Amino acid sequence: MGVPSDDTVLIEKGKRPGEPWIITVNCPDKTGLGCDICRTILDFGLYITKGDVSTDGKWCYVVLWVAPHSSSPTVRWANLKERLISVCPSCSFSYYYNPPSPRKSSPLYLLKFCCLDRRGLLYDVTRVLSELELTIQRVKVMTNPDGRVLDLFFITDNLDKLHTKPRQEETFKQLRSVLGESCVSLELQLADSQYEMLQGTSSISPAVAEELFASEYSKKERPMQALSPDMTKLKEAVVNVDNSLSPSHTLLQIHCVDHKGLIYDIMRTLKDHDVQISYGRISSVTKGDRDIDLFIQHKDGKKIVDPEKENLLCSRLKMEMLHPLRVIIANRGPDTELLVANPVELSGRGRPRVFYDVTLALKTLGICVFSAEVGRYSASDREWEVYRLLLDENCAYELLTREARTEIVDKVRRMLMGW
Repeated sequence: MGVPSDDTVLIEKGKRPGEPWIITVNCPDKTGLGCDICRTILDFGLYITKGDVSTDGKWCYVVLWVAPHSSSPTVRWANLKERLISVCPSCSFSYYYNPPSPRKSSPLYLLKFCCLDRRGLLYDVTRVLSELELTIQRVKVMTNPDGRVLDLFFITDNLDKLHTKPRQEETFKQLRSVLGESCVSLELQLADSQYEMLQGTSSISPAVAEELFASEYSKKERPMQALSPDMTKLKEAVVNVDNSLSPSHTLLQIHCVDHKGLIYDIMRTLKDHDVQISYGRISSVTKGDRDIDLFIQHKDGKKIVDPEKENLLCSRLKMEMLHPLRVIIANRGPDTELLVANPVELSGRGRPRVFYDVTLALKTLGICVFSAEVGRYSASDREWEVYRLLLDENCAYELLTREARTEIVDKVRRMLMGW
């Protein structure tokens, strides 16, 4: 009848200080389970140091060694275990005959507050929401001429408890601790028509869209968009496919520069292509590079032998490993705008912690955000989540200089990539 839910996910602390924690997942298999697990781990600010995956097509066994990123808040390991259990299929015997019912989506809430603007405010609020396990779905930030800022955060609660008074009081307490006496008002309510109004975000000019969503690099594109961490050379990802070693599986071998969320990017791409992993080994990082070996099948149980499908999968994997997030600076009328884009899973979920890393990078640089918004755009035959931030000209940077813009893009990209 399966294993008890308490044994579905086990989390063990490293034997010695500084050693990675070990996460073990033992549950029924499903297409995309690896993606869901890696996404949850990334959402908690954790980095996968190495891992092993094994499945017989019905039951899977996953072991991942993880460590917190330096910029991550304190990890709530008990909450992580609950979240991981929630993405695993039911352990009942009936699973093999009836697919698990889809999880009910969490209600959408509008968090609205008004306060005096200051440097780093947006990051401080985002950090609190992250620590409380409140996921940001949309953002609208507006700065008034009198220096007050009105922030609209559309959020969901990963704990599904935001309807309770204790959970709301905890949220208000943590937010007031960072907003301080400058807080004018703080409200929380179920989102309604206001969310629908936010769907119509401002358009992106064709020139900016071409640079942001390009499927391939142009020769004129700034090299920093695709450089290795040491910024000395362009390092292409190597993806090899071998159908000769197994009668029933395709071997996928990957060698690439490591970055934050790399394993999630690979698993997300495989999930979107309906590819299942039967066995996989994620090696430790060596001199900044990562080797990954995966024995895969299409979800119908067949090898990947169609040359067109094989080439499409390999090219998409290379792009996701080389260019998983797009970061550019453009002019929006008289203003300077930072744009960050990431592809959305076919399931409709965006990449975790992007807004957290972007606002942290800007706070580190001492740059204030005049306004911000998050929207969805369709381009290059896929959906993108785009973060758009108008930068305040009254900061330490001369935002119009090429050197300043290059430094901002470099800092934001490095923060996102974990370099």
